[in-house]
Amino acid sequence: METLDSLSDIIRTLRGKGGSDGCAWDKQQTAQTMWKCLAEEVYELEDAISKQDLINVCEELGDVLFQLVFIIEIFQEKKAFTLSDVIEQVAQKMIRRHPHVYEDAVVTSKEDLDLQWDRIKAREKQEKSPDNQQMASVLDRVPRGMPSLLRALKVSKCVVKEGFDWDTIQQVIQTAREEMDEFEAALSSGNQKEAVLEFGDILFSLVNVARFAGFHPETALSESTTKFEGRYRLMEKELNKRDLSLKELPRDQIDSFWEAAKNNYDK
Repeated sequence: METLDSLSDIIRTLRGKGGSDGCAWDKQQTAQTMWKCLAEEVYELEDAISKQDLINVCEELGDVLFQLVFIIEIFQEKKAFTLSDVIEQVAQKMIRRHPHVYEDAVVTSKEDLDLQWDRIKAREKQEKSPDNQQMASVLDRVPRGMPSLLRALKVSKCVVKEGFDWDTIQQVIQTAREEMDEFEAALSSGNQKEAVLEFGDILFSLVNVARFAGFHPETALSESTTKFEGRYRLMEKELNKRDLSLKELPRDQIDSFWEAAKNNYDK
């Protein structure tokens, strides 16, 4: 069975450790630059998973793993912590957060499980804070660097756990409709800054519609974008067959080609 030692050895060689000249690019990398590489690989993995492309899922998992080990190696060079420290810490965390598996805690529902998880996380964060201080806000736990759609969902879930939420999905949908009206009013007034904020309110409301409906907004947007891309490619292919340029077609013909692509995409 392969271990992470082989990856660590490769990374040390690439970074010019242990007598090797290494690679100029790899030697220049920092945790900050490698994080960007990791983020790209994570999105490529997500794409492979959504397409159920098992060959690429395996490959992209390897790429993600390599970037992670690379970042760990950078911190090992600084003697901040080791790969063993990382593994031990996450192993202990998972055991600690599952007392119903490793201890005698009892949970009888998903709600109980979520509450238990949140309590343990909150206790961990409090113990790590200076002088064991409480967080100023429950929102302090939401990373500011998250993609906006994911951050909106995370923020919503945090305040929901504190009891701040709509009662029904119909109320959330109505809020989204009201935000659309406010956006249209801002557009009509010519106030660009206000229009941007109102458009953001629409997106934030729709994130919560997805939350209430029980699916992830990122998944919904990804699947919708994939659907649009597939339909557009079909239309593009048909136009190329007829040696037609989309830019030169009147609106009614564009609509006709688009409707045909929509009808044929799912067949």
